[in-house]
Amino acid sequence: MNVIRFTDLCAQGKVAGQRVFIRADLNVPQDDTGRITEDTRVRASVPCIQLALDAGAAVMVTSHLGRPTEGAFKPEDSLAPVAERLSELLGREVRLVADWVDGVEVQPGQVVLLENCRVNKGEKKNDETLAKKMAALCDIYVNDAFGTAHRAEATTYGIAQFAKIASAGPLLAAEIDAITKALAQPARPLVAIVAGSKVSTKLTILKSLAEKVDQLIVGGGIANTFMLAAGLSIGKSLAEPDLLDQATAVIEAMRARGAAVPIPVDVVTAKTFAADAPATVKAADAVAEDDLILDIGPKTAELLAAQLREAGTIVWNGPVGVFEFEAFSHGTEAIARAIADSKAFSIAGGGDTLAAIAKYGIEKDVGYISTGGGAFLEILEGKTLPAFEILTKRAAG
Repeated sequence: MNVIRFTDLCAQGKVAGQRVFIRADLNVPQDDTGRITEDTRVRASVPCIQLALDAGAAVMVTSHLGRPTEGAFKPEDSLAPVAERLSELLGREVRLVADWVDGVEVQPGQVVLLENCRVNKGEKKNDETLAKKMAALCDIYVNDAFGTAHRAEATTYGIAQFAKIASAGPLLAAEIDAITKALAQPARPLVAIVAGSKVSTKLTILKSLAEKVDQLIVGGGIANTFMLAAGLSIGKSLAEPDLLDQATAVIEAMRARGAAVPIPVDVVTAKTFAADAPATVKAADAVAEDDLILDIGPKTAELLAAQLREAGTIVWNGPVGVFEFEAFSHGTEAIARAIADSKAFSIAGGGDTLAAIAKYGIEKDVGYISTGGGAFLEILEGKTLPAFEILTKRAAG
């Protein structure tokens, strides 16, 4: 994917004295008092901002926060807590600017934070007039917000159409490189893990990956539907019987390519969905009518772990069991440890996946951890993200 990279512009000396507009993803969780409870996204935005400052730019940064009503700013919509945290991280004052669409005062060597961009009328609908006003504020536009790359909004798409130069920040560029390495030019075998409660929410992803991967590991409620399709009884487990033909089609598509969807050989069951429910390991063909399947069994976990250890590339989206409950967490832990031990390039994304990575402390052993939930899923579906599309178009002239 050919895009203009902001790091290259800096290295070429094209940023000094320029007005740089950075679209970051600073949408952080806050408590009832407005205090930031988890600042990963703020910290992840610092390298791009520091890069621009070091290059001698006049720096403007903006982001959305929450779900504000356009044209109706409320105190809880404010990026003020983010400005305070950015000031601490950068070791300099980061002034917060409201009502900024018609003009911003900022000098080279300074950085300002532009108030919540989703308060501006026309932001979500990518209004052309708004986008042109924003583009007029800067000499160089930088998109460093992968988490919003699947949305065509004024600060993620429209401004990139009309800015003099439209580039990808280091965080966005890293996502592009990781995704290209995992899906466009993968080392083989390519193994994908797709787990979740419902086949319906991941059907397009499963179909897209069935055309690319060598092994497609399914987990969670999705695996139950595939077990049904394979003729196994799943008791009262979560599944979607009306999608059996779709699951069968994915299995057949993989088989036609000499690839496979491994079906569990054993499972961990309980009679109720509860953290303290007694867990029982059963063969996959011995599930009782009143059983709930809440995890893969140890034999299945070891078979899958062996495949992961031999993989060239691993794409991971979703835990394979109810890993929040200790008795039903062992399958996900086995998968996580196998990915950590594998020499494969691994890319992981999605909220529950990141929670599992954190729980088992394998952050340093995963090749790339994607920062975008919805954007990551849309790429697995085979979609071209709007932010990537416009940056590629602008790079081509």
